[in-house]
Amino acid sequence: MQSDLFREAWSNFATGVSVITSIQNNNEIHGMTANGIASISLDPMLVMVSVGHSAQTHKIITKNMKYAINILSEDQIETGKFFAKSNQEIPENILSEFYMSKNNSPFLSNSLASMDCNVVRTHSEGDHTIFIGEVTEIVVNNGKPLMFYQGKWVNF
Repeated sequence: MQSDLFREAWSNFATGVSVITSIQNNNEIHGMTANGIASISLDPMLVMVSVGHSAQTHKIITKNMKYAINILSEDQIETGKFFAKSNQEIPENILSEFYMSKNNSPFLSNSLASMDCNVVRTHSEGDHTIFIGEVTEIVVNNGKPLMFYQGKWVNF
């Protein structure tokens, strides 16, 4: 019962939506919709993402020790919804939205921002791990953010 109340309380915190991406063993793109991201430090540029231990993304980031954060625009709602589901083959219309960073991480075209990150530290707590990454590449675009509030996808 308390976990339901905890979820309800946090649903009142409006967040931006991101897709965390990485490369799987077979060189295929893997992604996970997330709002558990944050800026940690400016010098050096550090960010964090919180990933559940049971998520496929957790295994991939742990192995690769890198990930990309793609902050979604309001036009990318279908991409956000797709990556909120697990273990599906990426359809061609979404796959074609990606290009690779200099460090070979998947960046989403037209996202508000994409950041390539090398993991410098991890912290496991409860059922999640926080992956702290040093940002090695940044791309910024214009647009309005995609938001998540009270369990719903909303535009700014």
